[in-house]
Amino acid sequence: MSDSTPTHDATPEAAPTTEPGMMTEAAQRIADLEAERDNFRDLWMRAEAETQNVRARGRREVEDARQYGMQKFAKDVVEAAENLRRGLSSLPEQHPDEPEIVTKLRDGFEGVERSFVALLERNGIKADDPVGKPFDANLHQAMAEQPSTEHPPGTVVQSWSRGWTLNGRLLRPAMVVVAKAEPVNKTA
Repeated sequence: MSDSTPTHDATPEAAPTTEPGMMTEAAQRIADLEAERDNFRDLWMRAEAETQNVRARGRREVEDARQYGMQKFAKDVVEAAENLRRGLSSLPEQHPDEPEIVTKLRDGFEGVERSFVALLERNGIKADDPVGKPFDANLHQAMAEQPSTEHPPGTVVQSWSRGWTLNGRLLRPAMVVVAKAEPVNKTA
């Protein structure tokens, strides 16, 4: 037998004394590995949640850019629509004895306006005539107040310009005149 061959003549007393220390060491190692696993799982879950948040935020930003990216252009186009409306409003009232050419021009311009507004609506730009509706500071800009017995206080009685929205988001507020209560005459 050579000196490098292990002998199986170990004493039985030696094995039991080292085994409890090994078990404690192995149990501690398992506990450490489980804690490390739990830590990595937590880090992974947090990273996964953050990735989902980034994706959702990216989708929202792309959708907003798609819907509202033309906002500056839309404001300019709305100004053209308002100018067309002002021009039509400045024409004299239609009379039965007016020249036929004036009637045809008025009808033509009104047709152009209807077509233009319909084109804007197909692209998410909508006009709102606020007359008769309650004043809403989110949609209307009060230009004046007017005493009125016909309308409840806080109601829009006149609109200087229409309000415009782009896909539901305010593009331009309506400029309005709001009813206020008649002053109470105090006679003493």
